[in-house]
Amino acid sequence: MLGLLINEKEHKEMIYLIKRELEELLFDLEDHRIDEVVKQAMRARYHTLFQLLRRVATDQECLEYMPKKSEFK
Repeated sequence: MLGLLINEKEHKEMIYLIKRELEELLFDLEDHRIDEVVKQAMRARYHTLFQLLRRVATDQECLEYMPKKSEFK
């Protein structure tokens, strides 16, 4: 287990960065030109980032990025 001590500004920046990365992944997952193997890796990364978001953001903020089962089979 690891611990992290950050101030409020760093906390907000971390949430911002995670959200932007999640949005980019969602956008790229919609692209039909991307190979399915790559999309599987992107889904795994999305899952990891979402778990991190759950640790630092409020429940309301997390609901916006909750993965849909249809997208993440």
